[in-house]
Amino acid sequence: MPVATRASLMTRLLLMFIRHQDGRSHPRKEKTTMPPRKSSKPATAPEPAKVAKKAGRSTRGRLDDGSANPIDVHVGARIRLRRTLLGMSQEKLGECLGLTFQQVQKYERGANRVGASRLFDLSRVLDVRVGYFFEEISSTAQAASPVEVIRGNVTKAIDVADDNPMTKRETLELVRAYFSISDPKVRDQVLSMAKALGGAN
Repeated sequence: MPVATRASLMTRLLLMFIRHQDGRSHPRKEKTTMPPRKSSKPATAPEPAKVAKKAGRSTRGRLDDGSANPIDVHVGARIRLRRTLLGMSQEKLGECLGLTFQQVQKYERGANRVGASRLFDLSRVLDVRVGYFFEEISSTAQAASPVEVIRGNVTKAIDVADDNPMTKRETLELVRAYFSISDPKVRDQVLSMAKALGGAN
C-alpha cells in the first residue's frame, strides 16, 4: 500500500477514534422539563364589574330590563325643574352646553347619564350648586345606585315617584305658562292671585 494512502487511512481511523472517545466522555444529556411553578398569589374574589358583565348586567347602572337607573332619572328631573323655573327652553340649555336639544331631552329623562364634568357645567348654567341635583332624592332611588345594580340587588324598574309637588308635571306646566307671559306686570298679577288663592285654602 502506498505511503500516502496508508497515511490517509491512519488519519481517518484516528479521527474516528477521537470522535468515539469524545462521545463517551461527554454523553448526550436528555432534555428534562420542569414542572410548572405554582403561583403563591392568593385567590381573590372576582371584581363586581366582571361578575356583572358575565351575568349580562350593565356596569353603567342600567337595570336588567334596560330601564334607566332611578338616580339618573332623579337628576334628570332636577335639571328639567330648574330649567323650567328659569324659563329656559331645551334648545337654549343645549346651546349653552354645546349640545342638541335631543341630548338635553335624554338627560332630563335619565336615558343618558350625566357625567361629572357635564354636571359641573349644568350647575353653572342653571346657577345652582352641584348638590342641588341630588336634593330630595328618595330612599328608594338611593337603594338603586349603580353599585347595587352591579351586585344584582336591583334588576327591574322601580317606582321612584314621591309627593314633592315641585317634580310634578302640573307644576312644570304652571311654571312654563307663567314664564310665557311676556309682560312682567301681568306676571306679578298672576303671582299675586296665585298666592291669594293659596292663602284662601
